[in-house]
Amino acid sequence: MTTTPMSGRKAQAARNDELILTAAREVFTADPGAPIAAVAERAGVGISALYRRYASKDALLQKLCGDGLKRYIACAEKALADHGDPWESFATFMRDLVDADTSSLTIALAGTFTPTAELYGDARRAEELGTRVHERTIEAGVLRADVTAADISLIFEELASIKLGDHERTMQIRHRHLAMILDGLRLPPNTSPLPGPAPDAGELAARWTP
Repeated sequence: MTTTPMSGRKAQAARNDELILTAAREVFTADPGAPIAAVAERAGVGISALYRRYASKDALLQKLCGDGLKRYIACAEKALADHGDPWESFATFMRDLVDADTSSLTIALAGTFTPTAELYGDARRAEELGTRVHERTIEAGVLRADVTAADISLIFEELASIKLGDHERTMQIRHRHLAMILDGLRLPPNTSPLPGPAPDAGELAARWTP
């Protein structure tokens, strides 16, 4: 099966859309109250090009959160399709969601825009799948029974709050702390090597330097 190449105009529109969404995520996770013009500036596109694609800030935020929910759903579906080792399936699910970083959107954007019916539907689907992953892992006897699905959701938000240095270093530290958390969640108790180098005092202090 072959894919028909996009015309030059459509290809440019697709590139602009990718630039806009990447910029919007960066701008609004840093400052949810930022104006939409800040997104156009970060993306390097004209404000008219942005408004042709997204008629309002709400529309742009709806798209960002919709994409985040779809990433979560894909991670959960992948976990549920994995019928191998139940603990490794759960741990991979957790690592995948740290990489997807959907919780950064939750922390920054919850309550800042009006969700659509489609978003509510995707949110229900994401919750249903996440609960199924959690329940399956509990039933397999490898996850603490007193840990709820809501606890797991908050773990992702806690990890998303870690911002240290550049993106690559931030993700290293998030995965390091996820490894600590997973050892605390697993039954029977397990201690595995922590990934990545530990943060140092200089890195922590550097966050206070403009």
